[in-house]
Amino acid sequence: MNTPEYHLYIAGEWVPGVSARPNVNPSDTSDVIGLYAQADAELARRAIAAAARARPAWAASTPQQRFDVLDAVGNELLARKEEIGRMLSREEGKTLPEGMGEVARAAMIFKFFAGEALRTPGDLLPSVRPNVGVEVFRQPVGTVGLITPWNFPIAIPAWKIAPALAYGNTVVFKPAELVPGSAWLLAEILSRTALPKGAFNLVMGAGSAVGQAFVDSPEVQAISFTGSVATGRRIIAGATARGAKVQCEMGGKNPLVVLDDANLEQAVETAVQGSYFSTGQRCTASSKLIVAAGIHDRFVQAMRERMARLNVGHALRAGVDIGPVVDERQLAQNLSYLDIARREGAQAIIGGETLERDTVGYFQAPALVTGTEPGMRINREEVFGPVASVLRARDYDEALHLANDTEFGLASGICTTSLKYATHFRQHAQAGMVMVNLPTAGVDYHVPFGGTKASSYGPREQGRHAAEFYTTVKTAYIAS
Repeated sequence: MNTPEYHLYIAGEWVPGVSARPNVNPSDTSDVIGLYAQADAELARRAIAAAARARPAWAASTPQQRFDVLDAVGNELLARKEEIGRMLSREEGKTLPEGMGEVARAAMIFKFFAGEALRTPGDLLPSVRPNVGVEVFRQPVGTVGLITPWNFPIAIPAWKIAPALAYGNTVVFKPAELVPGSAWLLAEILSRTALPKGAFNLVMGAGSAVGQAFVDSPEVQAISFTGSVATGRRIIAGATARGAKVQCEMGGKNPLVVLDDANLEQAVETAVQGSYFSTGQRCTASSKLIVAAGIHDRFVQAMRERMARLNVGHALRAGVDIGPVVDERQLAQNLSYLDIARREGAQAIIGGETLERDTVGYFQAPALVTGTEPGMRINREEVFGPVASVLRARDYDEALHLANDTEFGLASGICTTSLKYATHFRQHAQAGMVMVNLPTAGVDYHVPFGGTKASSYGPREQGRHAAEFYTTVKTAYIAS
């Protein structure tokens, strides 16, 4: 049986790449999903030029035209959520319910921004001068380059592509190399809408070629990136040097505080959901558990018991709680951090071993690293796998200090029954998103997403705040 091949989408046409990359199922490495075309810098520049040519027509489109395109995409994603969710779980490794849930979320993002296309904000104000009116309105920023990570193969593309198109921009989209299948299906749906040719382009390939073309091109007015801190900083430096607008989400080391007064069962479920579901491969995952001394030992024991009941296996199998790690390199990184924690003096590691199943895949038991100190690398650096560490805190004040003792600031959570501590934590946690008695991983699509410190750069993503990045503000004065 021949392995199917999938092309790039440039200027309204499906275009072969300079090479092809296999898309391999991490639950079963013998399953090659397809061969996906790879672009070089020249093909990326062709896509950018196509988007630039399409800019005037799409910028001049009516709110109704934009609504119709985005709403149609949302409707088709909902109608095909099982099919596309299966592709997503097959290529990325999250369980089928999680994969289908992500597709449904992507659909709702498109439908939300369909509505936003009809209500782009503006103001009509009187001038301080007589017989003069002032209109403040928003216009598209131009052509945007969108670069997305592998852990949410369709939701993160949706929350970048949908607002970009809703506000009249044209798009060149580079998905992560590891998970091109979901992105290709989304591009195929967009290819059948009423978008002008070139208004949306799919360019799969290496960041060193495609992403760098976005950074270098004067025809790309804005870049939105989600990925590593190191790559994000290079994009910021290169693109802002030529005056482009940049938005980056770059990672986190997200704390979950558990106070003595917390409901133990609820706190354990909150930690397990936040730390290990989606194989811990979420930038909002609870990777640092800060537990008050009075509940610490009971919490660790309850975590041990709950983790033992988690079923790790093939992402498409019924009853599986946690799928595989995304690839061999990520699995090796997870294991290396556990070795580092041992060498640095962690007291014990619960779980964390590789697992054998009836298919060859990258299966790892969830790991809990206990008896750690604040300066250990396991508490400072983002692992990005089913690995969480535990820090013991004397009281709330020390717990808050430990929660904020990080270069990152994406999400932060607390488990407590105290209104006093919940309120104080919401105000003083140094993070862009704060959760009370909820997992740090799990956010709504209609409100802002983003962090502080090294986690984020530029305006927020999602919700109405997306307009801050995807539009520019113009002020017009009119004499009557």
